[in-house]
Amino acid sequence: MKLASGTVVEGKVVIDGGALPEDAVVTVLAPESDDTFDIPPELEQERDESLAQAARGETIPLADVLRKLRAI
Repeated sequence: MKLASGTVVEGKVVIDGGALPEDAVVTVLAPESDDTFDIPPELEQERDESLAQAARGETIPLADVLRKLRAI
């Protein structure tokens, strides 16, 4: 998994530092304001492990998650 930043130019995301491979699947998170936040150290480790799990393909399909949430 690669973390990249970029800027929207003429409606397209331009990645800083070069392009991603053709057909790369991406997720874009766009802040709604200029506010920033800090992640506590104990959550940084959890975030890193979550990203590693996703990179290994250890994910749950969205349809399964939604089905479980609806059953609650």
